[in-house]
Amino acid sequence: MSNPLLSSLRRHSLPALLVMAGLSLMSAPAAAQDRPTFTPYPVAVLQGLDKITARISTFEAPVEQPVVFGSLEIMVRTCQKRPPEEPPESAAFLEITEQKPGEAASRMFTGWMFASSPALNGLQHPVYDVWLLDCKRAE
Repeated sequence: MSNPLLSSLRRHSLPALLVMAGLSLMSAPAAAQDRPTFTPYPVAVLQGLDKITARISTFEAPVEQPVVFGSLEIMVRTCQKRPPEEPPESAAFLEITEQKPGEAASRMFTGWMFASSPALNGLQHPVYDVWLLDCKRAE
């Protein structure tokens, strides 16, 4: 015994399901194209300000190699950059630790820094400011 209402529902839902499946497949490539692509680079170019001396220093930090700036140790975990045909942007994931003499090291910053928005995710420190300028290839 077949229920006529159930078989009618099955008949009309199949075309609707096929249309929905087709629409979702068509929108997937468009979403993938809208996402910016980033390319990893081995060196982050950083700039630091010593607020006491008002001296600005530009320095390079190779990925996965600690670099010292004042009492800060900076570890770049990754540095990525958009290709030239896309809007410019460099982003780096940093871990910044302060090591004062005679004290235990304390983590001051962990997170992403963006070259286009240095104030967005910046280091909050009374003596030092550090921000990302660019990512580049090793020389």
